[in-house]
Amino acid sequence: MTDQITEANQDTQHHRSIRSYVLRQSHMTAAQQRAIDTLWPQFGLDYQETPADLNQAFGRGNRKILEIGFGMGTATAEIARRLPDDDFLAIDVHGPGVGNLLKLIDEQHIANIRVMRHDAVEVVENMLADGSLDGIHIFFPDPWHKKRHNKRRLIQAPFVAKLLPKLKSGGYIHLATDWEEYAQQMLEVLNGFPEELQNTAENYAPTPAYRPETKFEARGKRLGHGVWDLVFVKR
Repeated sequence: MTDQITEANQDTQHHRSIRSYVLRQSHMTAAQQRAIDTLWPQFGLDYQETPADLNQAFGRGNRKILEIGFGMGTATAEIARRLPDDDFLAIDVHGPGVGNLLKLIDEQHIANIRVMRHDAVEVVENMLADGSLDGIHIFFPDPWHKKRHNKRRLIQAPFVAKLLPKLKSGGYIHLATDWEEYAQQMLEVLNGFPEELQNTAENYAPTPAYRPETKFEARGKRLGHGVWDLVFVKR
């Protein structure tokens, strides 16, 4: 569902800035480009190196949920419709996905999403104030299933450590994957913060009612894949 990855475990002799993504080339349709051109001023949020006023960006003080890596935005739009009293900051670098989500926002008259096209790590580090978020969604991040590529996975302790200060006490992290070994890693990573996070389930959580089944997820189930949700709350 998402191209977002992390490179937190870098070669220290060849230092590179941590990035949360890999750019993949794909075709931008005319409708997607038109949505970016016409709707960005209203629903897009440009990156800045200082903390943003999210209440000002949304025009209200409701709960703020960060979504990292929204793919084509279909599930994001549906969640925002199901939870109209929450505001969603949706981040991805995939141009066609950004255009498609903006198109869905317009077609479905959704007012509670703001879209960013930027590296999520930089946004988290520089643009989100501590205690500014009520929730974080990361659904179906790239599993990088080859062992030599596991270090590229987004859900690793260094990245979670960056996320936690941004959550309010009582805020939550909701992860989902259809790759069992990655689910095990996610559980291990989140369990590695026992003083900050509490699991809402014994291990994996029932899928919350607000998260719809995506086409990606349905395809995985047809191929015999399981799906694992994890929901942890900040103490």
